[in-house]
Amino acid sequence: MVKTALDNFKRPPCAELLGWRLLDARPEEGWIKLGFEGKPEFCNPAGFIQGGMLSAMLDDTMGPAVLVMSEGRLYTTTISMTVNFLSPARPGPIIGEARVTQLGKTIAFVEAKLMTEDGTVLATASASERLLEAARVVGK
Repeated sequence: MVKTALDNFKRPPCAELLGWRLLDARPEEGWIKLGFEGKPEFCNPAGFIQGGMLSAMLDDTMGPAVLVMSEGRLYTTTISMTVNFLSPARPGPIIGEARVTQLGKTIAFVEAKLMTEDGTVLATASASERLLEAARVVGK
């Protein structure tokens, strides 16, 4: 298991709901890889995971990428996020990857994707994130 700044923060209830787990990280590159559990309860009537749940997974991938890159100093709130849904997502394991493309003084730009275990890309996202001092806004 990779040691990151995430080890010092309590996992929020939303992450628990999504089955969030750290798979890999390269803090110096602003890159993170997470696992999620696409639960049957997340599905629409067609049996595919509802887009809002996939959006939540993408959002919950991008914020931690900034936290890891900043070694736990910076927390994010999403200003805007654009999501593209590329393939229907069925229940089961989902892999999320995010990369910080630019880290400024007050805003970060981050890109992410969700994939199946076989590498099929389900959705992509890009976001602008407001940067906040983690010590001031997050209980450890």
